[in-house]
Amino acid sequence: MKTIKEVDYNPSMGILIDVKDPISYKEKHNPYSINIYYDKLLMNYKTLLNKGEKYFLICDKGHKSKQAVRILSFYGYDVTYVINS
Repeated sequence: MKTIKEVDYNPSMGILIDVKDPISYKEKHNPYSINIYYDKLLMNYKTLLNKGEKYFLICDKGHKSKQAVRILSFYGYDVTYVINS
């Protein structure tokens, strides 16, 4: 599993997706991130993601983003787990 620290992320690297629920996202998030809640992302990945793009997934504690990276990697997407700092 590819990983980077949040402080090392740069928007030119790819799209940062925060998989937190929308309420938690509004409270605190990386300004470069977009919010696609974990369940929504995994149920709609074929329509929300493009296999030609690079994605970086983050959440508060790392559990959901790490699991999403494992699943999406299995399906052939270029995803990286972002360690929340």
